[in-house]
Amino acid sequence: MFTPLSPKWLEAARTRVCALANWPGHIKPGSRVDGLIHVVDLYPTFAALAGASTAKYKPLDGVNVWDTIATGQPSPRIEIVYDLEPYRAALRQGDWKLVWRTILPTKVELFNLAEDPYEKNNLAGAHPEKVAALQQRANELAQGAAKPLFLLEQMKVVMKNMQGQPVLPGEDDFETGDLP
Repeated sequence: MFTPLSPKWLEAARTRVCALANWPGHIKPGSRVDGLIHVVDLYPTFAALAGASTAKYKPLDGVNVWDTIATGQPSPRIEIVYDLEPYRAALRQGDWKLVWRTILPTKVELFNLAEDPYEKNNLAGAHPEKVAALQQRANELAQGAAKPLFLLEQMKVVMKNMQGQPVLPGEDDFETGDLP
């Protein structure tokens, strides 16, 4: 059972998010899309609809999903990366979603979203080959991922402070209250 703001509810919510679109003459009223669409797909889709080229820019994570929205064709998207960090990863390929926490205590969860959309049944033990394949994919993605800039800047500060003499409060600092 999920409570509205529990971490488990948030993970499920990231998988099944409602979106609405209305464009008379282009989107059939009452139509429903069940294919994978990620928020990063909006930019290339809107650019294509406007006739704009994205060729001069950095490669995009998104794909044009207009045919999926407008005519119900299968989505060109086969994978969604929810999270990719040094200590955890979550990704989806087709109906399978892996949530992998590498910090202690480690935890691996695997869900078949077609059969279990609310992620109640962890199938990691029953499908070790699928877990291994998705973990390998997460590792591949991590090899090419950009390093978070805020972590690089913080590490520079830590390294700078580690190279000098430790700064310790003196007796005068305790009397005046001017502690570093």
